Amino acid sequence: MLNSDEGHVSLSGGYKATKIGAVPSNWDVVRLDEVSDPTAPIRYGVVQIGPDTPGGVPIVPIKHVRRIGKVPLHHASSEIEAPYAASRVKGGDVLISVKGTIGEVGVVPDGFEGNIAREIARIRPKPDIDSEFLAFQLDADHTQRRIESKIVGSTRLEFSIHAVRDFLIAVPKSQLEQRKIAAILRSWDEALEKLEALRNIKQSRQRALTRALVFGSLRLSGFRQTDQAVSHRWFTLPADWSCKAIGKVAVEVSERHGDAEAAEVLSCSKYAGFVRSLEYFKKQVFSTSLANYKRIWRNDFGFPSNHVEEGSIGLQDVVDVGVVSPIYTVFRFAPDKVDPRYAYAVLKTSLYRHIFEVSTSASVDRRGSLRWSEFSQLPIPLPPLPEQRAIVEVLQTASADIAGLSAEIRTLTRQKRGLMQKLLTGEWRVKLDGGTHG
Repeated sequence: MLNSDEGHVSLSGGYKATKIGAVPSNWDVVRLDEVSDPTAPIRYGVVQIGPDTPGGVPIVPIKHVRRIGKVPLHHASSEIEAPYAASRVKGGDVLISVKGTIGEVGVVPDGFEGNIAREIARIRPKPDIDSEFLAFQLDADHTQRRIESKIVGSTRLEFSIHAVRDFLIAVPKSQLEQRKIAAILRSWDEALEKLEALRNIKQSRQRALTRALVFGSLRLSGFRQTDQAVSHRWFTLPADWSCKAIGKVAVEVSERHGDAEAAEVLSCSKYAGFVRSLEYFKKQVFSTSLANYKRIWRNDFGFPSNHVEEGSIGLQDVVDVGVVSPIYTVFRFAPDKVDPRYAYAVLKTSLYRHIFEVSTSASVDRRGSLRWSEFSQLPIPLPPLPEQRAIVEVLQTASADIAGLSAEIRTLTRQKRGLMQKLLTGEWRVKLDGGTHG
């Protein structure tokens, strides 16, 4: 450890000024290579992992750095992995992504043995450094902002290995204090994990309920119950339902924005439907001129013709009228035949994502797009309008329940991030006999 007085200025109240801000006087500010086991220096992982090889060495990628041991991993052959033996990982190692999506942090669980991808750096803490504390410190917002300032590159961003090794962090001298801080934050993570697991269960149930209702295998009380069914190409429907080509109950809308006043630019995401482009992407991803953009009114549908196979189709319920890129297909259901909310539930099912994918592959447009001429021929199941509306009410109740749970998760996450700021900068100190103090 560095001498806690070296290069620092003492402040009143038991704090000192350092290169990364004020920290408690009995904390050290050190480089990551100083807290790393000298027998296992900070390293990148395997450059090319090759094909998945049963019985090979599991390789941790960026997308699973926080879920090691909870998801299946790609396995590299021993021949490919062997030259990277120096970057192998074991329980207690701290991992941080350094290319592409930079700053993702995870801790290798006990009992795991494997290696890491080239986009990840391994940090094996010394015995006097708590792994969980180190991971929380690296993941904290104030640390992530400093990591962003160290990123280099224009087309391929990178947090270089030298920058990782020289990166400064604040660490309590007392390992007991490190562990106390980590234990407090871990309890918040455990609460969040339980809420997220509950949300996943409810989302899974909602998907099953949606499919049962919109394809008629489950009928709501008050509507005709029948064992008779009619099979169509993609699904089987109750005999009293109809199945129409989308083009029979909807029309394409191609209204150019022209030289009209400024408008809200919308984009359609795979999961969230229509969103405000500037809010969703955090930067302008659309043309400065909106003259050729298409208007999309509330309750209209739209999809980017070259991405609909991913499920990127939405019901516009963001603004009274917005605009979308010229590559979008915009259409409108006849309100006396189709409740748009019901249609949206149908079109967002996994079955329709499969239908879009198959239809795009078979499209005469060699660029892999699905145009209105082809999209309009796809079928849509149609119960009587009153039953459509009843289905929508049930699904909206389920959605509201999930939305409430999501809001609770967001609130708890913000509170946890705020607590991390206080504890990991030493602004709030833990009492080693329990509790915290300011």
